[in-house]
Amino acid sequence: MSKKLIILGSGESGIGSALLAKQKGYDVFVSDAGLIKDQYKKELLNNNIEFEEGGHNAERILAANEVMKSPGIPEKNEMVKAIRKAGIFVISEFELAYRHKGNSKILGITGTNGKSTTTSLCYHICKHGGLDCALVGNIGYSIARQMAEDPKEWYIAEISSFQLDDTQTFRPDVAVLLNITEDHLDRYDYKFENYIKAKFQIIKHQTQSDYFIYNADDEVIKKYYPLLTTNTNPLPFSMKQEFKKGAHIKGDQMMLRIQEERVSMSIYDFALKGKHNQYNTMAACIAATTVGIRKEKIREAISDYAGLEHRMESVASVRGVEFINDSKATNINSTWFALESMNKPTVLILGGTDKGNDYTLIAELVKEKVKAIVCLGLDNKKIKEAFKGLVPKIIETDNASKCVDACFKLATKGDVVLLSPACASFDLFKNYEDRGKKFKEAVLAL
Repeated sequence: MSKKLIILGSGESGIGSALLAKQKGYDVFVSDAGLIKDQYKKELLNNNIEFEEGGHNAERILAANEVMKSPGIPEKNEMVKAIRKAGIFVISEFELAYRHKGNSKILGITGTNGKSTTTSLCYHICKHGGLDCALVGNIGYSIARQMAEDPKEWYIAEISSFQLDDTQTFRPDVAVLLNITEDHLDRYDYKFENYIKAKFQIIKHQTQSDYFIYNADDEVIKKYYPLLTTNTNPLPFSMKQEFKKGAHIKGDQMMLRIQEERVSMSIYDFALKGKHNQYNTMAACIAATTVGIRKEKIREAISDYAGLEHRMESVASVRGVEFINDSKATNINSTWFALESMNKPTVLILGGTDKGNDYTLIAELVKEKVKAIVCLGLDNKKIKEAFKGLVPKIIETDNASKCVDACFKLATKGDVVLLSPACASFDLFKNYEDRGKKFKEAVLAL
């Protein structure tokens, strides 16, 4: 008798899981409280996978052997509460994928900030180095779908804390932890410790044959990592100290050492600029080395990497004013990193749906680098209060076009206009991609 698996949620993660589970012989049923997108519905019909939308059939769901819960669904959801109460085993997409990966290997990257950039850079290096690999996970393409449709030798995966929740045996061959700062606390009972625990879940089941690449300068990692009982091979990276194995930056040189051979690269050859990106590049270089990419290939790849859309993306220079799209900066730490890398007078665009931001964290950088703030949001009171007296001008706008016009008027030749909002985008836009796209359109229309 085949095992009954309920897939709760019909996003990319849920549909990918349904395709893989069906292929592996599970009795699959997809249930979504909302409506299923047409493209996904078509896939379910084409693969003879049963589904429901616009509500849950509790009786059928509670008769399951297991439930794969999509990462976007919180624990406080009534159906999830009922599933937990019934004692039904809940797994994540990464747990399901791990069970069916065969001889393939996983390089998993997590952290509060820099995940997408580091994962994308790591994939670029590995691909350039000839590795048979796919870019999967939180970056947009389901790992389960990739396994079902086009299995690879290696999966380079961006993994969020939500995707690490409900992993029971998941064990990446190479795990990367970039940093941990407060984020998504509403999903973790407003306890930072719970969020930290979720991030460290990435190494919980690692063994002596696996690698753990981590930021030795991150205060939270430094405090919590020694308290864990782990069995992995640690490879730290740092700008403050040197290690026998791992990577560090001293002056303008990055030193990389995994086995006996030491490799040195100039930070001026890094395509990604800014101190935070030096950390991201170190992490990606160590990861690429552990999977066997040669140093010449790593060197070439980190110098020609084009970067991600909506992440410190150079849009255009208009009459000597440079416009940068960092719409993916939806929390205060991301904006801190963006400002830290600015070396020209900056007109900063902030605003949107505030996630409980503490703006004092960027106050010093704003004072030092920002000549004006243009708000792009419906409620800008908190921003105005935080920066009143720190910058000469704060202007409010409610759409991308007005915002870009205001910035252009405030900027002079040699300045930068930086969209790095520190907020979610849902008050005025569909998502951060939509916000970034509309910003770019407005810039190109100048």
